[in-house]
Amino acid sequence: MGEFWPVPDALAYLAGRWRVERSVRDLATGEEGHFTGTTGFGQLDGGGLLHRESGTFVWRGVARPAERTLRFLPGPAPGTVDVRFADGRPFHGLDLTSGRHIADHPCSADLYRGEFSVRDADHWRTVWRVRGPAKDLVLSTDYTREAPLHG
Repeated sequence: MGEFWPVPDALAYLAGRWRVERSVRDLATGEEGHFTGTTGFGQLDGGGLLHRESGTFVWRGVARPAERTLRFLPGPAPGTVDVRFADGRPFHGLDLTSGRHIADHPCSADLYRGEFSVRDADHWRTVWRVRGPAKDLVLSTDYTREAPLHG
């Protein structure tokens, strides 16, 4: 269907390991950073997936280790996801049945708006636009499925 690749079951699609390339742009200052790493979506006891991302974030010429953990739980409709922070707080819903989804997450005075798009069986992308009194950022992330290990 052209630009987006429909995903009937987001949890089944996401399961496994992905290479991650993320650019971070501060629109107010023009500064740019870059994250390179991996994301693993492993089975979670009781259903869903545990998302663990780790890699290196370079900002202002300084490289630092970076990581985050999220929980991807079965959503309210078949094939959808309820994304939560590691501590269980709600983050956003995710419905990739059309191959594209937009999610909002208010955080204090800031608004995070994420656009998720699936390109094919092995490539998807998120673009988060963060706006608030002290933030004006665009975070673009490309995910590429790692080849399954054999043997």
